[in-house]
Amino acid sequence: MTTVNFVLIGKRIKEIRCGQRITQAMLAEMTELSISYISHIETAYKQASLESLIRISDSLGVTVDELLNGNQLYNPTEYQTDIDLLMADCSKYERRFIFEIISATKISLRNIGCVIHENPNRHKKN
Repeated sequence: MTTVNFVLIGKRIKEIRCGQRITQAMLAEMTELSISYISHIETAYKQASLESLIRISDSLGVTVDELLNGNQLYNPTEYQTDIDLLMADCSKYERRFIFEIISATKISLRNIGCVIHENPNRHKKN
């Protein structure tokens, strides 16, 4: 069973909101939610309800799926925020160790031909 990562959802909301130059106050007004609730969602102090996620996604012009899972369209940096969050509390040694594991895994996958090249049009919206 997959668990919902409310920290990542909050980070995505903030990233999208800031990218559109929308303040928390503006988003609160657009969604008819309080400024403090928007802040609490973005910091994962509170877990957003489905209704709140729908209001937020509609106001930001994205799908709820994008808030839950990120943008699934091809983007060379699509996992960068998630990787940064995962490694944020790692020591220099742990970061280097993880880097070596990722590098070796990438080489191994390519050498044995296990990398499945996804159809780049699979996630396009109609």
